[in-house]
Amino acid sequence: MQAPGHLELHWELDSTSSELQRQGQQLPDLAFVLAETQSAGRGRRGRRWLSPPGLNLYLSCYKRFERGVAALGGLPLAVGVMLVEALQGLGVTDIGLKWPNDIISPQGKLAGILVELSGESQGPCSAVIGIGVNLRLTPAMRETLDQTAADLHALLPADRLLDRNHCAAAIIGALCQGLRRFEDDGYALFHAAYTQHDRLQGSRLQIHRPNGSRLEGIGAGTDAQGALQLATDAGLERIDSAEVSVRPG
Repeated sequence: MQAPGHLELHWELDSTSSELQRQGQQLPDLAFVLAETQSAGRGRRGRRWLSPPGLNLYLSCYKRFERGVAALGGLPLAVGVMLVEALQGLGVTDIGLKWPNDIISPQGKLAGILVELSGESQGPCSAVIGIGVNLRLTPAMRETLDQTAADLHALLPADRLLDRNHCAAAIIGALCQGLRRFEDDGYALFHAAYTQHDRLQGSRLQIHRPNGSRLEGIGAGTDAQGALQLATDAGLERIDSAEVSVRPG
């Protein structure tokens, strides 16, 4: 496993991503922060990420890039590939990717990714990559969720014990290796693997935009920059804003 540049473990934080953002430029490349619980964990579009103590996995990674924010459009999708392949290496089966940032199974959402970028459009920049993985959801926790959810405890084979430290190490190792590859080659290196894991391709979808408008069509994969492609009656639509909501059609 490739080693991270820095590793911190906290009992409680408001958010592992916020902690990395507070430390900012003083951090070495590929710095990781993990927490046993978060008081203000967050997901895409400002949603709260439920973070009870000791049950799930909450971590964030700080990565520097020299190519600029404009070159990082497919980063959340590439991280999704890294995460799926790390979990498959632990014996998890029947999982895939939902554009732009969810790992899902037939039972529901298993993990989420939030990538926050800062820096120059064409120059040095950095990414804080937040990841939450459901390891064990209690019935009480499921009642508070606004969507169906899966956990690793139910997805792993019966003879495989769930070890949070092993899971965290596998994900950190996959990110250390994968992010260095992304830095060199970008999303193009991960496009084929994303297509293999894409659970939206061929499915009827509804795209709900922040302004209230809606598109309907069939998922047609992603393009070379990581944008979602939707086959509609009017032709192929390109969706490149993560602020939309993607729902079954």
